[in-house]
Amino acid sequence: MLKHCLLWLLLTAAPFMSQAEEAQSTSPTNAKTAYIIDNLYTFMRSGASKDYRLLGSIDAGTQLTLLSDEQNGFIKVKDDKDREGWVEAKFISESAGLKQQYQALNNEISTMQNRLRQAQVELPELQEQNAQLTEQNAQLLAQISQLQGELSQEQQLKQATSAKEKRQLLTYGGAIAFLGLFLGIILTIVLSRRKRYEGWA
Repeated sequence: MLKHCLLWLLLTAAPFMSQAEEAQSTSPTNAKTAYIIDNLYTFMRSGASKDYRLLGSIDAGTQLTLLSDEQNGFIKVKDDKDREGWVEAKFISESAGLKQQYQALNNEISTMQNRLRQAQVELPELQEQNAQLTEQNAQLLAQISQLQGELSQEQQLKQATSAKEKRQLLTYGGAIAFLGLFLGIILTIVLSRRKRYEGWA
């Protein structure tokens, strides 16, 4: 009787032991992402065969994490509910299904709408800043124009002053030259008369 009980326990435990060994031997180092193909739902089983019990169903387009390589047409996966089990490999695709693509597009649209609303909120402030910058630019241009005018006036005044100084120098030089010539003539006359007086004496 005892032998029959032990034999029954060994036979009962054998599938679970083999399943545990398969799970340990098939665990990959790097998990990959995959998806259930569109237009159907499939079943998750406790082992790599249709003989193993069902753990539940997985909807089409569900994102999976691959936990093993293919065995007997099945792959061990982890679904979005953190359930681990085996699914037929023919129902798994590495490309995202329509459901995932639709969700991704919805997320992008939502993100763009949020950005648009944010831009609409910031637009009046940006317009006000643009008006302020435009006004400041106009003031700076006016100051630059005024400075350019003042600089031009200073240059003209400097040129006029330089020309006046040159004329004065020429006038002074001419007067000095004329005076020197006049003094030279007078000295010549005076000296010539003195010589005559000395000759008469």
